[in-house]
Amino acid sequence: MTNQPIRVALAGGGAFGAKHVNGLKRIEDVEVAAVVSSSLESGQAFAAEHGVGRAVATLEEILTMDDVDAVILATPTPMHADQTQAVLRAGKHVQVEIPLADSLAGAQACADLQEETGLVAMVGHTRRFNPSHQWVHQQVVDGSFTIQQMDVQTYFLRRQNLNALGQPRSWTDHLLWHHAAHTVDLFAYQTGSPIVQANAIQGPIHPELGIAMDLSIQLRAESGAICTLSLSFNNDGPFGTFFRYIGNTGTYLARYDDLSTGKDEPIDVSQVAVSMDGIELQDREFVAAIREGRQPNSSITDVIDCYRTLDALEQQLEAAR
Repeated sequence: MTNQPIRVALAGGGAFGAKHVNGLKRIEDVEVAAVVSSSLESGQAFAAEHGVGRAVATLEEILTMDDVDAVILATPTPMHADQTQAVLRAGKHVQVEIPLADSLAGAQACADLQEETGLVAMVGHTRRFNPSHQWVHQQVVDGSFTIQQMDVQTYFLRRQNLNALGQPRSWTDHLLWHHAAHTVDLFAYQTGSPIVQANAIQGPIHPELGIAMDLSIQLRAESGAICTLSLSFNNDGPFGTFFRYIGNTGTYLARYDDLSTGKDEPIDVSQVAVSMDGIELQDREFVAAIREGRQPNSSITDVIDCYRTLDALEQQLEAAR
């Protein structure tokens, strides 16, 4: 496979599916071979818009294709665990968008199957790949910066069940299993230390969506570093996730691919990686791991502890209701 194109199929013709296609197009010797979406018609429209070779009606069709080496899953969260396992059982490498699952049982089943098959199985924990967070990680690794606290805000306005494009969703997004997963994993990754304490409280449950719209999480790493994470679906802008790294030699503010000091002095992170697109960098790692026969950064093995922490937090929240 080393001298041949990596042939990737995409499941999910939405906003993140488009991000993956655009990222994959910038990687040498990669072919987006097929796409499956919520319907054959939407898949065909996506294929035509993004120059994908073909659209099919089901993921099962993709899994029978001999000319597909790997699958990227950008599908609704409740499908992730089952689809990840289906791809691995079909003998194909898989990258699944965050979260790997919406339960620890689902995540662990994926981890067990990945170990059994030995295939590349990666989860889209994109914050590990954003140049801003990579820059901070490099400072930690080389010993010039030690994280003492991370203060993180994840804010959206989701009082109706709509996706990132403002379209109605058939499933409900979740602050804990999706949005908190980004920060829980990043905190352990950036500190290089396992999480040993985790606490959470939540606001009222939405009468129609059935989820808490506000959530507060506290984490402590074995190193002694702490993290405070605030999440809300009630916030009326600005939207997104804002990170403050407080350390022994400075403070850094990160938002996606932008980074500045605590005094709002911009830091140039354009030379950290070959692209400023976190999704592209994530896809580059996936392809490189397949070519090199190794497990990628953000493999299921790398991130499974995150889902153990989320499960512990969920149990704590359920007990408090």
